[in-house]
Amino acid sequence: MKTREIAGRKPRLVVVGGGTGLAVMLRGLKELPVEITAIVTVADDGGSSGRIRTDLRMPPPGDIRNVLVALADTEPLLEKVLQHRFRNGNGLAGHNLGNLMIAALKEITGDFNHAIQYMSRVLAVRGQVLPSTEEEVVLCAEMDDGTVVKGESLIPKAGKKVRRVYLEPEEAHPLPEALKAIEEADGIIIGPGSLYTSILPNLLVKGMAEAIHRSAAKKIYICNVMTQAGETDDYTASDHVSAIVDHVGEGFFDVVIVNNKVPPPAVLKRYAEEGAAMVRADVEVLEAFGCQVIADDLMQIETVIRHDAAKLNRWIVNLVHP
Repeated sequence: MKTREIAGRKPRLVVVGGGTGLAVMLRGLKELPVEITAIVTVADDGGSSGRIRTDLRMPPPGDIRNVLVALADTEPLLEKVLQHRFRNGNGLAGHNLGNLMIAALKEITGDFNHAIQYMSRVLAVRGQVLPSTEEEVVLCAEMDDGTVVKGESLIPKAGKKVRRVYLEPEEAHPLPEALKAIEEADGIIIGPGSLYTSILPNLLVKGMAEAIHRSAAKKIYICNVMTQAGETDDYTASDHVSAIVDHVGEGFFDVVIVNNKVPPPAVLKRYAEEGAAMVRADVEVLEAFGCQVIADDLMQIETVIRHDAAKLNRWIVNLVHP
């Protein structure tokens, strides 16, 4: 795809989120003539990341690793090595090699962000990858019944509706490089990703949402295709946007992109068995937020349902630089 340059340069995109959905989108986006800065959540406390976080007292590297691999210019075998999870070994089983490499670089350099930048150079990453904060943060959720759940991995398991999420400590600050990228961006893309556990933890870092509000960039929210059990049960697209607005204020998005293609009945049945359903594109309610709504067939079905990254990225580039 060809895009015009903006004042003699490529469009600058800041992508905010975490999880596998973000990585899928970035794999396609890196092939386009754009400059990418990915700001990635560090609220994870489960699996290999959680163990590294606890044992080494550092931010969890898992979401960062996925984004680094997605943006890397590497051989397929090296990607498999970086994503390899050990099945055996006392203390080693369950750990991911890429996570351990980031942890090793953090110990060598003494700084989490420096470790990420060294890893980026080794992998020839196309773009800049930044943690939303270098501080250790715990994601907490206040549920509808007033109880509080502490820990990102425990929130979906609570079996209760989330009222709001917040970080401890609340004073965790973003990196200056992240704020600079937001200020200079032509487009800011939020999502796709888990609403309460991948997207909002970034926006709750002190000063992050305010910087996005101030930015002159076009702000685009990409809504998930499917709900997530224990986190967004029965949520429509407008419920997702409403939850973000409740946390960061009105007028946050210029554009909302949502899938309107219904999956085949057999696929819906399989997801229903896991407590998930299609996110309904309630366009009229979304438009009441004062944003442009793009509802399109954005679904790609492989072993799981994902966004059609190629189509999604065409929308993004055309919106940022029509």
